[in-house]
Amino acid sequence: MKEGRPWLAHFALLSILILAADQGSKWLAVRALAPGESVALLGRALHLTLVHNRGTAFGILPNWTPSLLAAAIALSVAILLHNRQFLGRHLLVSLALALQLGGAAGNLLDRLLKGYVVDFIDLRIWPVFNLADAAITVGVVLLLWHLIRTR
Repeated sequence: MKEGRPWLAHFALLSILILAADQGSKWLAVRALAPGESVALLGRALHLTLVHNRGTAFGILPNWTPSLLAAAIALSVAILLHNRQFLGRHLLVSLALALQLGGAAGNLLDRLLKGYVVDFIDLRIWPVFNLADAAITVGVVLLLWHLIRTR
């Protein structure tokens, strides 16, 4: 599948960029804020609030770190294995999977190194999240959009 190799490079690059942006933003948040501290950035619209999330999205299933690690690893392996069939044929699917992989890797790295995920983006109408969570969410929405469009 020679025609797919440039797509593989783009897929890998986007995943790595998401991972780097996520880890860099978390590093800055940890350096700038104490746990639980909140700082307004855009009036009421955006705050930075440092949270150590030991659960899944929205803090559900706290203290399930081993199970969450296993799930993140399984998801990452599944994305890597199944993305090959879409390379060069479905750009939107590859983009969605790259976002999901980069985000999953960012949160997985947090769990492995810290035992929790660093969350800091606080919209005050939604639980505190991070760039990895945003990438995963956008990836899922793009994948669903593709599936709805192609049926």
